[in-house]
Amino acid sequence: MTYPQPGHDPTRPLPPISAVPAGPYPPAGPYPPAGQYPPAVAYPPPLLIAAPPSSGTATAAMVLGIVGVLGGWCVFGLPCILAVILGHIGLHETRNGLKSGRGMAVAGLVLGYVFVAPAVTLTLMVFFGGVIGAATPTPTP
Repeated sequence: MTYPQPGHDPTRPLPPISAVPAGPYPPAGPYPPAGQYPPAVAYPPPLLIAAPPSSGTATAAMVLGIVGVLGGWCVFGLPCILAVILGHIGLHETRNGLKSGRGMAVAGLVLGYVFVAPAVTLTLMVFFGGVIGAATPTPTP
């Protein structure tokens, strides 16, 4: 059954399909045409290779490096120092490829080394500035 054509009277039934004039295309046959495709080949199931586990110390080094960048100055540069230590441990764990996360370990090392010096310097300046300021007598008028 085809859709009604424009101008079709809905009270009259549609003509049978065999009475519909042929279009510009040949009549449909079986799909796909016989002999056109090669026979199906049975492929082996895909091999599922598990990725190596990620190094937790490398992840911790990167996270502590980011924390050290954002607020390491207010905790005396401790996250930066921990990022450097854990970054070296993470590099050691990922050296032979049994664990992944080498890039995170390197990121933690870079962030730790870049921001450990300013954080420690600022901490020492504040500490010694307070000590020297408290030890210096002020003249009384």
